[in-house]
Amino acid sequence: MIFKAPYLRKSVRMQGEKSVALDQARGRIVIIGLCFLLAYGAVALRAFDLAVLRGLPKGTQEQGYYDFAGSKAGRGDIYDRNGILLATTLPGASLFADPSLIMDAKELTQQLVKIFPGMDFGVTLQKLQGKGRFSWIARNITPQQQYAVLRLGQPGLGFEHESRRYYPQGALAVHMVGYTDIDDHGLAGVERSFDSYLGKGHDLRLSVDVRLQHVLHRELSRAIAEFTAKGGAGVIMDVNSGEILAGVSLPDFDPDNMNKVTPEQMFNNLTLGVYELGSMFKIFSTAAVLDKKNIPMGYQFDARQPIKIGRFSIRDYHAENRIMTVPEVFMYSSNIGSAKMGELVGTEGLRQFYSDIGLLEKMEFEIEETGRPLVPSPWRDVHTLTAAFGHGVSTTPLQMSAGVASIVNGGLLVRPKLVIGNDGDASHDVSEQASIRIVSEETSIKMRGLLRLVVSDGTGGKANVDGYEIGGKTGTAEKSVNGRYDRKKLISSFVAVFPSSNPKYLVMIMVDEPHGNKQSWGYATAGWVAAPAVARTVSSMTTIMGIAPDYKPKDQDYSRPLKQYVTAKKKGH
Repeated sequence: MIFKAPYLRKSVRMQGEKSVALDQARGRIVIIGLCFLLAYGAVALRAFDLAVLRGLPKGTQEQGYYDFAGSKAGRGDIYDRNGILLATTLPGASLFADPSLIMDAKELTQQLVKIFPGMDFGVTLQKLQGKGRFSWIARNITPQQQYAVLRLGQPGLGFEHESRRYYPQGALAVHMVGYTDIDDHGLAGVERSFDSYLGKGHDLRLSVDVRLQHVLHRELSRAIAEFTAKGGAGVIMDVNSGEILAGVSLPDFDPDNMNKVTPEQMFNNLTLGVYELGSMFKIFSTAAVLDKKNIPMGYQFDARQPIKIGRFSIRDYHAENRIMTVPEVFMYSSNIGSAKMGELVGTEGLRQFYSDIGLLEKMEFEIEETGRPLVPSPWRDVHTLTAAFGHGVSTTPLQMSAGVASIVNGGLLVRPKLVIGNDGDASHDVSEQASIRIVSEETSIKMRGLLRLVVSDGTGGKANVDGYEIGGKTGTAEKSVNGRYDRKKLISSFVAVFPSSNPKYLVMIMVDEPHGNKQSWGYATAGWVAAPAVARTVSSMTTIMGIAPDYKPKDQDYSRPLKQYVTAKKKGH
């Protein structure tokens, strides 16, 4: 036992040293583990920043318009009524420079000008030689351009992740959809009027049908080209709900390429331009005299002599030089007969009728680019005579179309609608407009017959489509230039409704300053210019929408009951 004591003391001492060493090793492992944990955490945070936060459109990091479930962030999309994408926002890149890191500004500018067509050499060189540390060089560049810049290997160039608005349909519906600036602020169309709504990430669905939009755009473009016109406008509308199925203004532009857009292209002829639309106003003066004075169709108006007003005279373009019934005045588009209808209604009566139908005030519509009608003030007796056949009152093509729809749909006021709910229903309260009656249902039925008569036997024959009851009205007006009407500058328009016995759709086409050609025998009037374009549009519509033809015998034509009041054959267009 005596000899073992030193050994035990040594053993205990060794065990203590081992315990201390193990404790130290454990501490080091914990420290190393924490270091690795912090390092991996930093890498994870950096990866999240690059992959998620910096991948969002500019501004969403600060505003918080994203979630971790993968939902869309940023400005809302715009769709047509069938879910076809009209506008969307995609991530992109913008190029900036740090002038302090650029060695040869001139050489770099030459390289950049080759990558970005249209870039101003002097402006870019000035930016690259600046004294600051940051300067925008190009915003919202393409992936190909970004790759080309990266290949330059310039340390003084960098990229900022931003969002860019894209319009997959190009110019097709640009005046309805609108466009945004480089910072995604709406500048026109629903992009402007619903800027705040879209900016919060909400989607928008329009009543427009891209298929019908394409047809209308094609046929209006063809009419403008064939008659070497200045421009035009067109609309397809549901006469009961007021929904805009197609709306076109030409010339137009591609909102994805705003570098070379002219003021003429940006101007919305459909909703902003106000025009004297000529004999289309006879729809309203005729409806007013039938509804307010309850005259029979056989009521006669003496159109044998022009009506003289001071130094001016009201004449007929295609003079019949005879006494005419109501259907004859309408189908032959007699200015004299229509003026006498206005006189029969009375100054206050006709002005109030035009006001009730919404022709004298700025139209309520979902886009802000809407024109205010030009109306005589004060409205005198002479204005009653001229306004009855479309002189002296200017309005927009869309406003005119809404007025016609209000006459033929049973007599109920129509307000145009462009935005609908996601369920496909109109976003407006239909019951409100349904309570406002413009004319009686009986008057509405009479007007449908008169409109059909214009196409079957009157000035609108070229709008006829075999197998379908098309009713319509021509409108040819001379433009006012420096206070005087210019016979060589016309506005040629045609408005059609079908089927005329129970209208569902309205198609209106307006052509600005057309010129006659060989096919039209030199005429540039509505019957030659706009009516054929409407017929082609209706024909395509029936195919797209699956509307079957209704071949009726001639003795069952909707205009037949009115033909007993017609005593002569039609003359010209």
